[in-house]
Amino acid sequence: MKDVAIIGGGIAGFATAARLQALGLSTCIFEAHGQPGGCAGFYRRKGFAFDVGATTLVDFEPGGVGGELLQAIGMPAPPGEALPGYVAWLPDRAVTLYRDSASWAAERLRSLGDTQALRRLWSLLDRLAAAFWSASRNGMKLPIQSPADILRAIRAIGLPCLPLARYATWTLGDALRACGLREDGPLVALLSMLVEDTVHSSVDEAPLINAALGITIRGAGLTRCRGGMWGFWRRFLAHYREMGGQVFLGCPVESVEGVPGRYRVQSRRGVVIASQVVSALPAALTACLAPPPIARALQPYLRRDADAQGGAIVSFLGVPEAEVGGQAFTHHQLFHDYSLPLGNGNNMFVSVSAPDDTESAPAGYRAVMLSTHCELADWEDLSGAEYAARKAEAGARLIALARRVYPGLGNAAEFTDIGTPRTYARFTRRPRGAVGGVRQNLGNANNNAVPHSLGMPGFWLVGDTTWPGLGTVACVLGSRLVAEEVGRASFSASRPLHFGGH
Repeated sequence: MKDVAIIGGGIAGFATAARLQALGLSTCIFEAHGQPGGCAGFYRRKGFAFDVGATTLVDFEPGGVGGELLQAIGMPAPPGEALPGYVAWLPDRAVTLYRDSASWAAERLRSLGDTQALRRLWSLLDRLAAAFWSASRNGMKLPIQSPADILRAIRAIGLPCLPLARYATWTLGDALRACGLREDGPLVALLSMLVEDTVHSSVDEAPLINAALGITIRGAGLTRCRGGMWGFWRRFLAHYREMGGQVFLGCPVESVEGVPGRYRVQSRRGVVIASQVVSALPAALTACLAPPPIARALQPYLRRDADAQGGAIVSFLGVPEAEVGGQAFTHHQLFHDYSLPLGNGNNMFVSVSAPDDTESAPAGYRAVMLSTHCELADWEDLSGAEYAARKAEAGARLIALARRVYPGLGNAAEFTDIGTPRTYARFTRRPRGAVGGVRQNLGNANNNAVPHSLGMPGFWLVGDTTWPGLGTVACVLGSRLVAEEVGRASFSASRPLHFGGH
């Protein structure tokens, strides 16, 4: 019998399991795929390691959301490239998105204009970002479900910043209109790129506070681990196992039955009895295997968010060093045409492994990932021939657009491959291949988000379909909140818990 069974071996599941293992609880992880990672995973071919979703670790430095995780589980920071920023390539200009706040403040005025309206907007976004990055690092919990949660939120935000909570009913579009900037094409294009990649929404739908966090995410610190996500997971999995944690890879869970205190987790390898269960799967998958009370409680959220799902297309290349030379930064974001909607290459992220990272690529070569968002419906109901043609066309388009930054990209590639929503559906088992959590809006984010607890004692949810929805940051923060609740339920008052250290 285990104290806690965790379903789903992505970053949310592993982070939760490792925290609980560090508290002295016995844990096991069930992962349907043959390797860890989920949508922050990897795959390897011909000596190259490619990131299939997330390409960077966010806020993993001391004091950050990820840094707190490493401290809590006693794991040293994995080696990697701390990104100084990246370049956003708009149709008529390039904007360097520096991590350093002073450099970024100067660059945005230089590249986008220095007016009172722009200064007012940037000031608002900076204040919101500072307050709510701090609140996230302080362990703020949403949605608020109890008086204790209210007190926790006040402490996390801090009384001086509490008046900023009034912006919880604003969208980014509201802020742009209040400053008279909604029709500023280059500005709106840049912000659109940044919020689509973080809260998966448009400027007129994205909640302002969440958008402010997404727009400033590089300021929290982005690190590409040596070996990419393969390097990260190799180290994290080894550390978890050294802590005594147990992992079942290639082992999908079929159902969870039983009662609080004695859950039966049925998998193809048999049954595991656990006092508590944490589902780190998307909400739709959780509803398929959870006990009936959880499945029923999830239905309103699933109906609400049915049309708020999106997908991704990724092109993977292993190329000679010469094809990606000549740039000061290894990461770039491209917006091709102001008149076209975002997605399908019009807003593409380019991630290139560091020149000395021989875990990601053989010496003299680099691993390149080109990713863009897409609509799920575009990849459904296709014949085999139609799918193959669309996949090849999408991959060729991404490479062609990336040649604005790297003119020779792909000319002598050692390896190329393409991932689509069908790929994600197959390898991550996400319904329809949806990735990244829901497209956030005022109706489904923050205090309207799917909660970590749905009222059945000992059954918990964590991951990118629960608050706050900023990819790996949400997963790591959620793991902290859920681990605290699981720990409190597991230990008697005579065995006090001490969170946040190892």
